[in-house]
Amino acid sequence: MKTIRVFKYIDHLDCFVVNPSYKSIADYLGLTEWNEVVWIGRFFALDNDYGEHWFDNWELRDKLEVKAGEAGITYEELLVIDPDRFKDNRDGPVHSDEERKLFWTDVLRSLELSLDLLFHQARKQNRKKEGKEEYIEDLETRIAEIIRESELT
Repeated sequence: MKTIRVFKYIDHLDCFVVNPSYKSIADYLGLTEWNEVVWIGRFFALDNDYGEHWFDNWELRDKLEVKAGEAGITYEELLVIDPDRFKDNRDGPVHSDEERKLFWTDVLRSLELSLDLLFHQARKQNRKKEGKEEYIEDLETRIAEIIRESELT
């Protein structure tokens, strides 16, 4: 099954934004919470809700606000890696802040997820929303549409 790159790296700002193609699919499938990658962060943080905050570091974004604006990017879109969020201090840290930042930058630069995983996650999240306003009645139709479009490219 086709994969999609999740992040776009902004070299001169040393941070990420959500890849527009992924963002579009995530929004369409109801995967977006307070941003489109919250659910992914939970996997990276030992599968718990702490991971939803993996980019909850506004003080780092604030430092980039002017440069981001000059590049036509609103600073709310910026996703800055904070190496402190990738350690738990229980048996380490084993690596320096610089090493963790380099590692996670490389990981996120190359992160692609399969449409199968996105569909699975969308179905799971949609089941939790059943009976609520956010419930997507035509989710399976949307999934079929994305599959058709992916087969054309």
